[in-house]
Amino acid sequence: MAQASSPSLQSLVDETLAHVPALSYAVYNGLQDELKSRLEHHQLLAGWSKRRAHFQSDLEGSLSRLLGLAREGGDPLQRERQLPGRGELSLSLVDEGQALKDVAIAHVITAIEDQSRAELHQLGNFFAALRGIARPLKNDNPLRAALFAQALSRAIEGVDLDAEGRYALMRLAAQPLALKLQPIYASLCQGLRQAHLSGLLTSHGAALKESDLRLRQFKSITETQTQNATLDQVALKLDLMNTRAAELAPAMANPGPGGAVPATPPPRLGPGIGTGAPGTDLLSRLYDQILADDSLQPPLKVLMGRLQVAIVRLSRADATLLRRQDHPTWQLLNRIAAHGAGFQRPDDVGLKAFLQFLERVIQPLLDSAHPSALQFQQALTEVDSHIRAQAEARGQRSAVALERLDREQRRQEWQRMLRDQLEHQLDDAQAGKLMRRFLLGPWVEVIAHAMVQHGRDAVEAQTSIELVDALLHSVSPQPDEPARQRLRSQLPDLVRALERGMDSIALPPMQRQAFLDELMRQHGRVLRGLPAVEEAAPAAPAPRRPARTPEELLQQLLDERESQLPSRWAYERVDRGQLPTVPVALYSEERSPHARAALQDWIAGVHIGGWYHLFHQSEWVTAQIAWISDSRQMFLFVGQAPEERHSVTRGALEQLVAAGLITQLEDAPLLQRAIGTLMLDLDRAPAQGDDR
Repeated sequence: MAQASSPSLQSLVDETLAHVPALSYAVYNGLQDELKSRLEHHQLLAGWSKRRAHFQSDLEGSLSRLLGLAREGGDPLQRERQLPGRGELSLSLVDEGQALKDVAIAHVITAIEDQSRAELHQLGNFFAALRGIARPLKNDNPLRAALFAQALSRAIEGVDLDAEGRYALMRLAAQPLALKLQPIYASLCQGLRQAHLSGLLTSHGAALKESDLRLRQFKSITETQTQNATLDQVALKLDLMNTRAAELAPAMANPGPGGAVPATPPPRLGPGIGTGAPGTDLLSRLYDQILADDSLQPPLKVLMGRLQVAIVRLSRADATLLRRQDHPTWQLLNRIAAHGAGFQRPDDVGLKAFLQFLERVIQPLLDSAHPSALQFQQALTEVDSHIRAQAEARGQRSAVALERLDREQRRQEWQRMLRDQLEHQLDDAQAGKLMRRFLLGPWVEVIAHAMVQHGRDAVEAQTSIELVDALLHSVSPQPDEPARQRLRSQLPDLVRALERGMDSIALPPMQRQAFLDELMRQHGRVLRGLPAVEEAAPAAPAPRRPARTPEELLQQLLDERESQLPSRWAYERVDRGQLPTVPVALYSEERSPHARAALQDWIAGVHIGGWYHLFHQSEWVTAQIAWISDSRQMFLFVGQAPEERHSVTRGALEQLVAAGLITQLEDAPLLQRAIGTLMLDLDRAPAQGDDR
């Protein structure tokens, strides 16, 4: 019991390591049973059977390595994420395969947490106490579910299956892993209780600040009746409350028989005066809610408090301020709050620079005795431009490489387009078969390569395209001797340009020489006044193919039928209940045209400067969009630490959205949150007023 009397991080990790062989064996058996029990998993067996003999040792080794890192006191998953990096300009590419892997890991994490929620909560409290942290966080627990999910993912990576096949294996292994982990977690908690730490396991970090409680209340109401509340609705509710208070005022001044005082009128919820100018009370109460928003950094609250003076002045002349939620004034506040949410600390250097910029922007609004909506719109434009420029500056070091990567992804698309265009051009040209094969094959690659390396409209790409016209002209009949002499003088430069293009794609010497020999032969004929290609004798008509028998037609249909693994995206999804994202069930209905349209609208709304939460490599990260390719097929996310960079393809982004693994940092704008909390207060006010 000596160890139980003084538990430590090392002792808990050592106890977990002792269970690793049995855990790996149980997961292997559970996965094997799942694969054999269902016919739909038959297509996974081929790849699994090649690697299953090594799976148990792979999982055991992966778990032992990660737990060994955890025993040293660090975050093993943090080290995992840093391993691939090579300097501050390193990038992690999130393509469709990586996104599918992240969704599978999220599913495993959810399965483990559902099975062992109480035990993980207690262990989290213990590890937070060891680190001296008042409020436990998931990342403070070195034995958290993400570590086991990551180890399982690494063990399955060796299985010879595509991304969707490995995803299916992860889902099948999730439940056996979760079931076997639960008694291990329970044993660890039992040891802590035997060490007389029961109070610590349940009470540490249990205190909840009033601001946190208010934020949770808002989140609950935004998911119910006030999710789409408007300014008109809150104004109507406030008018009803003020009318009721006015009706009660005479009764308060004249007590009833025996000196009885009528029910107390509803208490005021803000400093506004109901008998003042129209909207004064609503504006004051809304601003109270804005300044009470706990997600706002304190320096931003101070700045918005100063800006309140200008907004009050605007409200006296602009009645639309309290009617339009898209008013430039509210958009300005929303934008400031949304960008400020990306900074972790009030003393962040980036936040200080942003505040200095805002001071210059709002000063004209404060100095104006009669500010207008146009002035707020101008301020909003300046803020948007500043945020975009700041974000682009953060991603500038990676932009060149990402632009090339984006163009590389479009290589095949460009090759198809170029091949189609050249086929139409060659239909009217007198070019032989070899020339046609060269232009539609290697030279299409040359042009596409120039587009990838230098840009679609770059001089190098245009030069390669124009060379096609020059080449076809060189094998076309020349009208007279002077024209043939001009062509003779142009041929050396033409051949050198062709050789440079062939060098750029490293065309094999035999293929290159065959083309150049044929080109020389055609040029020789043209310079002698002959057609470049000899006219071939008409070929005999090919024998007509007999009609296929019904058996042959059936066999053709069977050969052409697809037998691929079905997409897991349409039928299986992560339980989003335990993920810190807004439910996006609409996006995951893959077969619905409305879902597809909603998904495309979400992607279209992604903009440079926006902050997002996304799930990547077993962890949630906060990152800002710093660059978007011209084709909107590639997005660069830069984390709160500048060296944390993630390039995400459009396909991967769509997969993350559909799975609920990416969300805006502030799903509800600042004004919407203020309306929601004000509606909550107004709903409670009558009940308080009726309380005798």
